[in-house]
Amino acid sequence: MRELTLAVAQPPCTALDVAANAHAHAEAVRQAGARVVVFPELSLTGYEMDAPIVETDDPRLTPLIEACAATGTLALASAPVPGRYLGMLAVDGTGARVAYRKINLAGHEPGNFVPGTDHVVWNVDGWRLGLALCKDTGVPRHHAETAALGIDAYVAGALDQKRDAVVQEERARWITTKYGIWMAIASFAGPTGDGYRDNAGRSGIWSPAGELVDRAGTLPGGLAFATLRK
Repeated sequence: MRELTLAVAQPPCTALDVAANAHAHAEAVRQAGARVVVFPELSLTGYEMDAPIVETDDPRLTPLIEACAATGTLALASAPVPGRYLGMLAVDGTGARVAYRKINLAGHEPGNFVPGTDHVVWNVDGWRLGLALCKDTGVPRHHAETAALGIDAYVAGALDQKRDAVVQEERARWITTKYGIWMAIASFAGPTGDGYRDNAGRSGIWSPAGELVDRAGTLPGGLAFATLRK
């Protein structure tokens, strides 16, 4: 199996401004130059419970699509998606598709979003990526049922406050060693909505042995990288 270059990104985010955020995503994609770039939860809108739906054909996504076309990247970004799901979008040089709808909603999300029902594996160059968003990573049934589909890596967009940063580390080590898979968490950095003002950042990638391969800092704009090998 070919190696897979993967990055986790935590770009700066402007509340409810999909156009500005798509440009920030595009810049991160071009800077990373990776085959897959994972972004935090609700990265395209900010963690705003009243954020409008982002359609897959939204012209504001064009800069991100163009960046993916130029670099051969699959970007896994997050936004509210049709049906009022908290979604993950798979964006490449051909356009955007809804890849995953968050199953395990948290906090004020249940009053603003509909829970998804389907565990998802996204195939990239023969690598099977299990998809997750934030609280999903803390629900054993979610990673168990996703892993049961046969995955090489479990990739998630997340939002955690700085005081909860250790939770990401604990979950990643537990999941990677239990299932013998890679794990990547793209974690929001900088303030955002619903009272999340002091956020963790520290996006990271862990090996199947539970070892941290690379980690970003706490500020917006950080990237972390890994080359996944079987």
